[in-house]
Amino acid sequence: MFSKTQLNKYSDILIWGLKKARTNRFKKNDNILIRYDMSAVKLAEVLHARLLDMGMNPILRITSSAQMERNFFEKANNRQLIFQTPGEKELYENLNGGIYLHAPESLTHLRHIDPGRIGRTAVARKPLRDILWKREEDGHYGWTLCMIPTPDLAEKAGLSMKEYTGQVIKACLLDKKDPVKEWDNIFESAVLIKKWLNRMDVKYYHVVSDSIDLIITPGQKRRWIGISGHNIPSFELFISPDWRGTEGVYYADQPSFRDGNYVDGVKFTFKKGKVVKIDAKKGKDFVVKQLSIDEGANRVGEFSLTDRRFSKINKFMANTLYDENHGGRYGNCHIAVGMSYSDTFKGDPSKLTKELKDSLGFNNSALHWDLVNTEDKTVTAHLGSGKKIVIYENGIFTL
Repeated sequence: MFSKTQLNKYSDILIWGLKKARTNRFKKNDNILIRYDMSAVKLAEVLHARLLDMGMNPILRITSSAQMERNFFEKANNRQLIFQTPGEKELYENLNGGIYLHAPESLTHLRHIDPGRIGRTAVARKPLRDILWKREEDGHYGWTLCMIPTPDLAEKAGLSMKEYTGQVIKACLLDKKDPVKEWDNIFESAVLIKKWLNRMDVKYYHVVSDSIDLIITPGQKRRWIGISGHNIPSFELFISPDWRGTEGVYYADQPSFRDGNYVDGVKFTFKKGKVVKIDAKKGKDFVVKQLSIDEGANRVGEFSLTDRRFSKINKFMANTLYDENHGGRYGNCHIAVGMSYSDTFKGDPSKLTKELKDSLGFNNSALHWDLVNTEDKTVTAHLGSGKKIVIYENGIFTL
């Protein structure tokens, strides 16, 4: 699938991403978790060796197979659904970095499972994720992730393995002589756009396409972030808005696979920050259950825009990491219902207490589900002064 040279380049990019994603510098003897699916073992081997050469302590965790996941959610009783592995909390409290290699052998093996059972497990594991969020806010942890092509991914995307792998190679810049340098160039271009966006005193953003008419309210003490090393590839710039100011209609023209379920044509109607109406061409019942797993699941946690000049992805990939970074003809926007990202706070994230998050309208949820729209759209910033600035049209930022 990937040549030895491409695996080495992939490893270089992931190490670059890991370093970019952490506020404080890494040092020898830091603990780095490599969590990988079986089909990603070759890349895990390269990364394992690289981290050892850097003086780090790589910790390896292989994920459950599709059959193991199916067994768990079919057979686990209520106590087993929320069981936490002894020592897991202590591990998370001592991690300095994480690299996640996704290579799913199946996208639909959980389609017959009650989403409520999966939701209970997600809620039970949220305290572990909160530990890592806090460590990241304090500058002690950084993470990145990527995807390895698999036959099921290609099939669900309607592509051959060769076509699918080609999209991954182009998107991650594995076809470039020095991909890390290329990523540095994209990073610097994004810095200029983020500075431009963050200088504006925005009251709200108005997003309009053939199917969208949505108000997004950034709220106080927010900043646009993105292309930070967290995801490989990542071309999106995003903000976690004040969920209370979301109004109007959002439509996702891209399908989505989640927990074994396929959904398409999802439409949300927001009123006073909450989803009050859900429509979908396929999978509506699943969407309704997802947005009911906890109090924050029916609120916006993220608003994102991708500039088509950065992204080479122009096919549906049946994988959120790629679909939320779609370039194509018109770029994309997406919202995520559920959890907010605290690193969009304009200030010291370590000072962002739960009470302050609540007062600023940062959303809290065990869910974080990105839903993508690739239509031609215009995004207009309505400033506090009354002035209007079109910040995004024809798939590009207008800077």
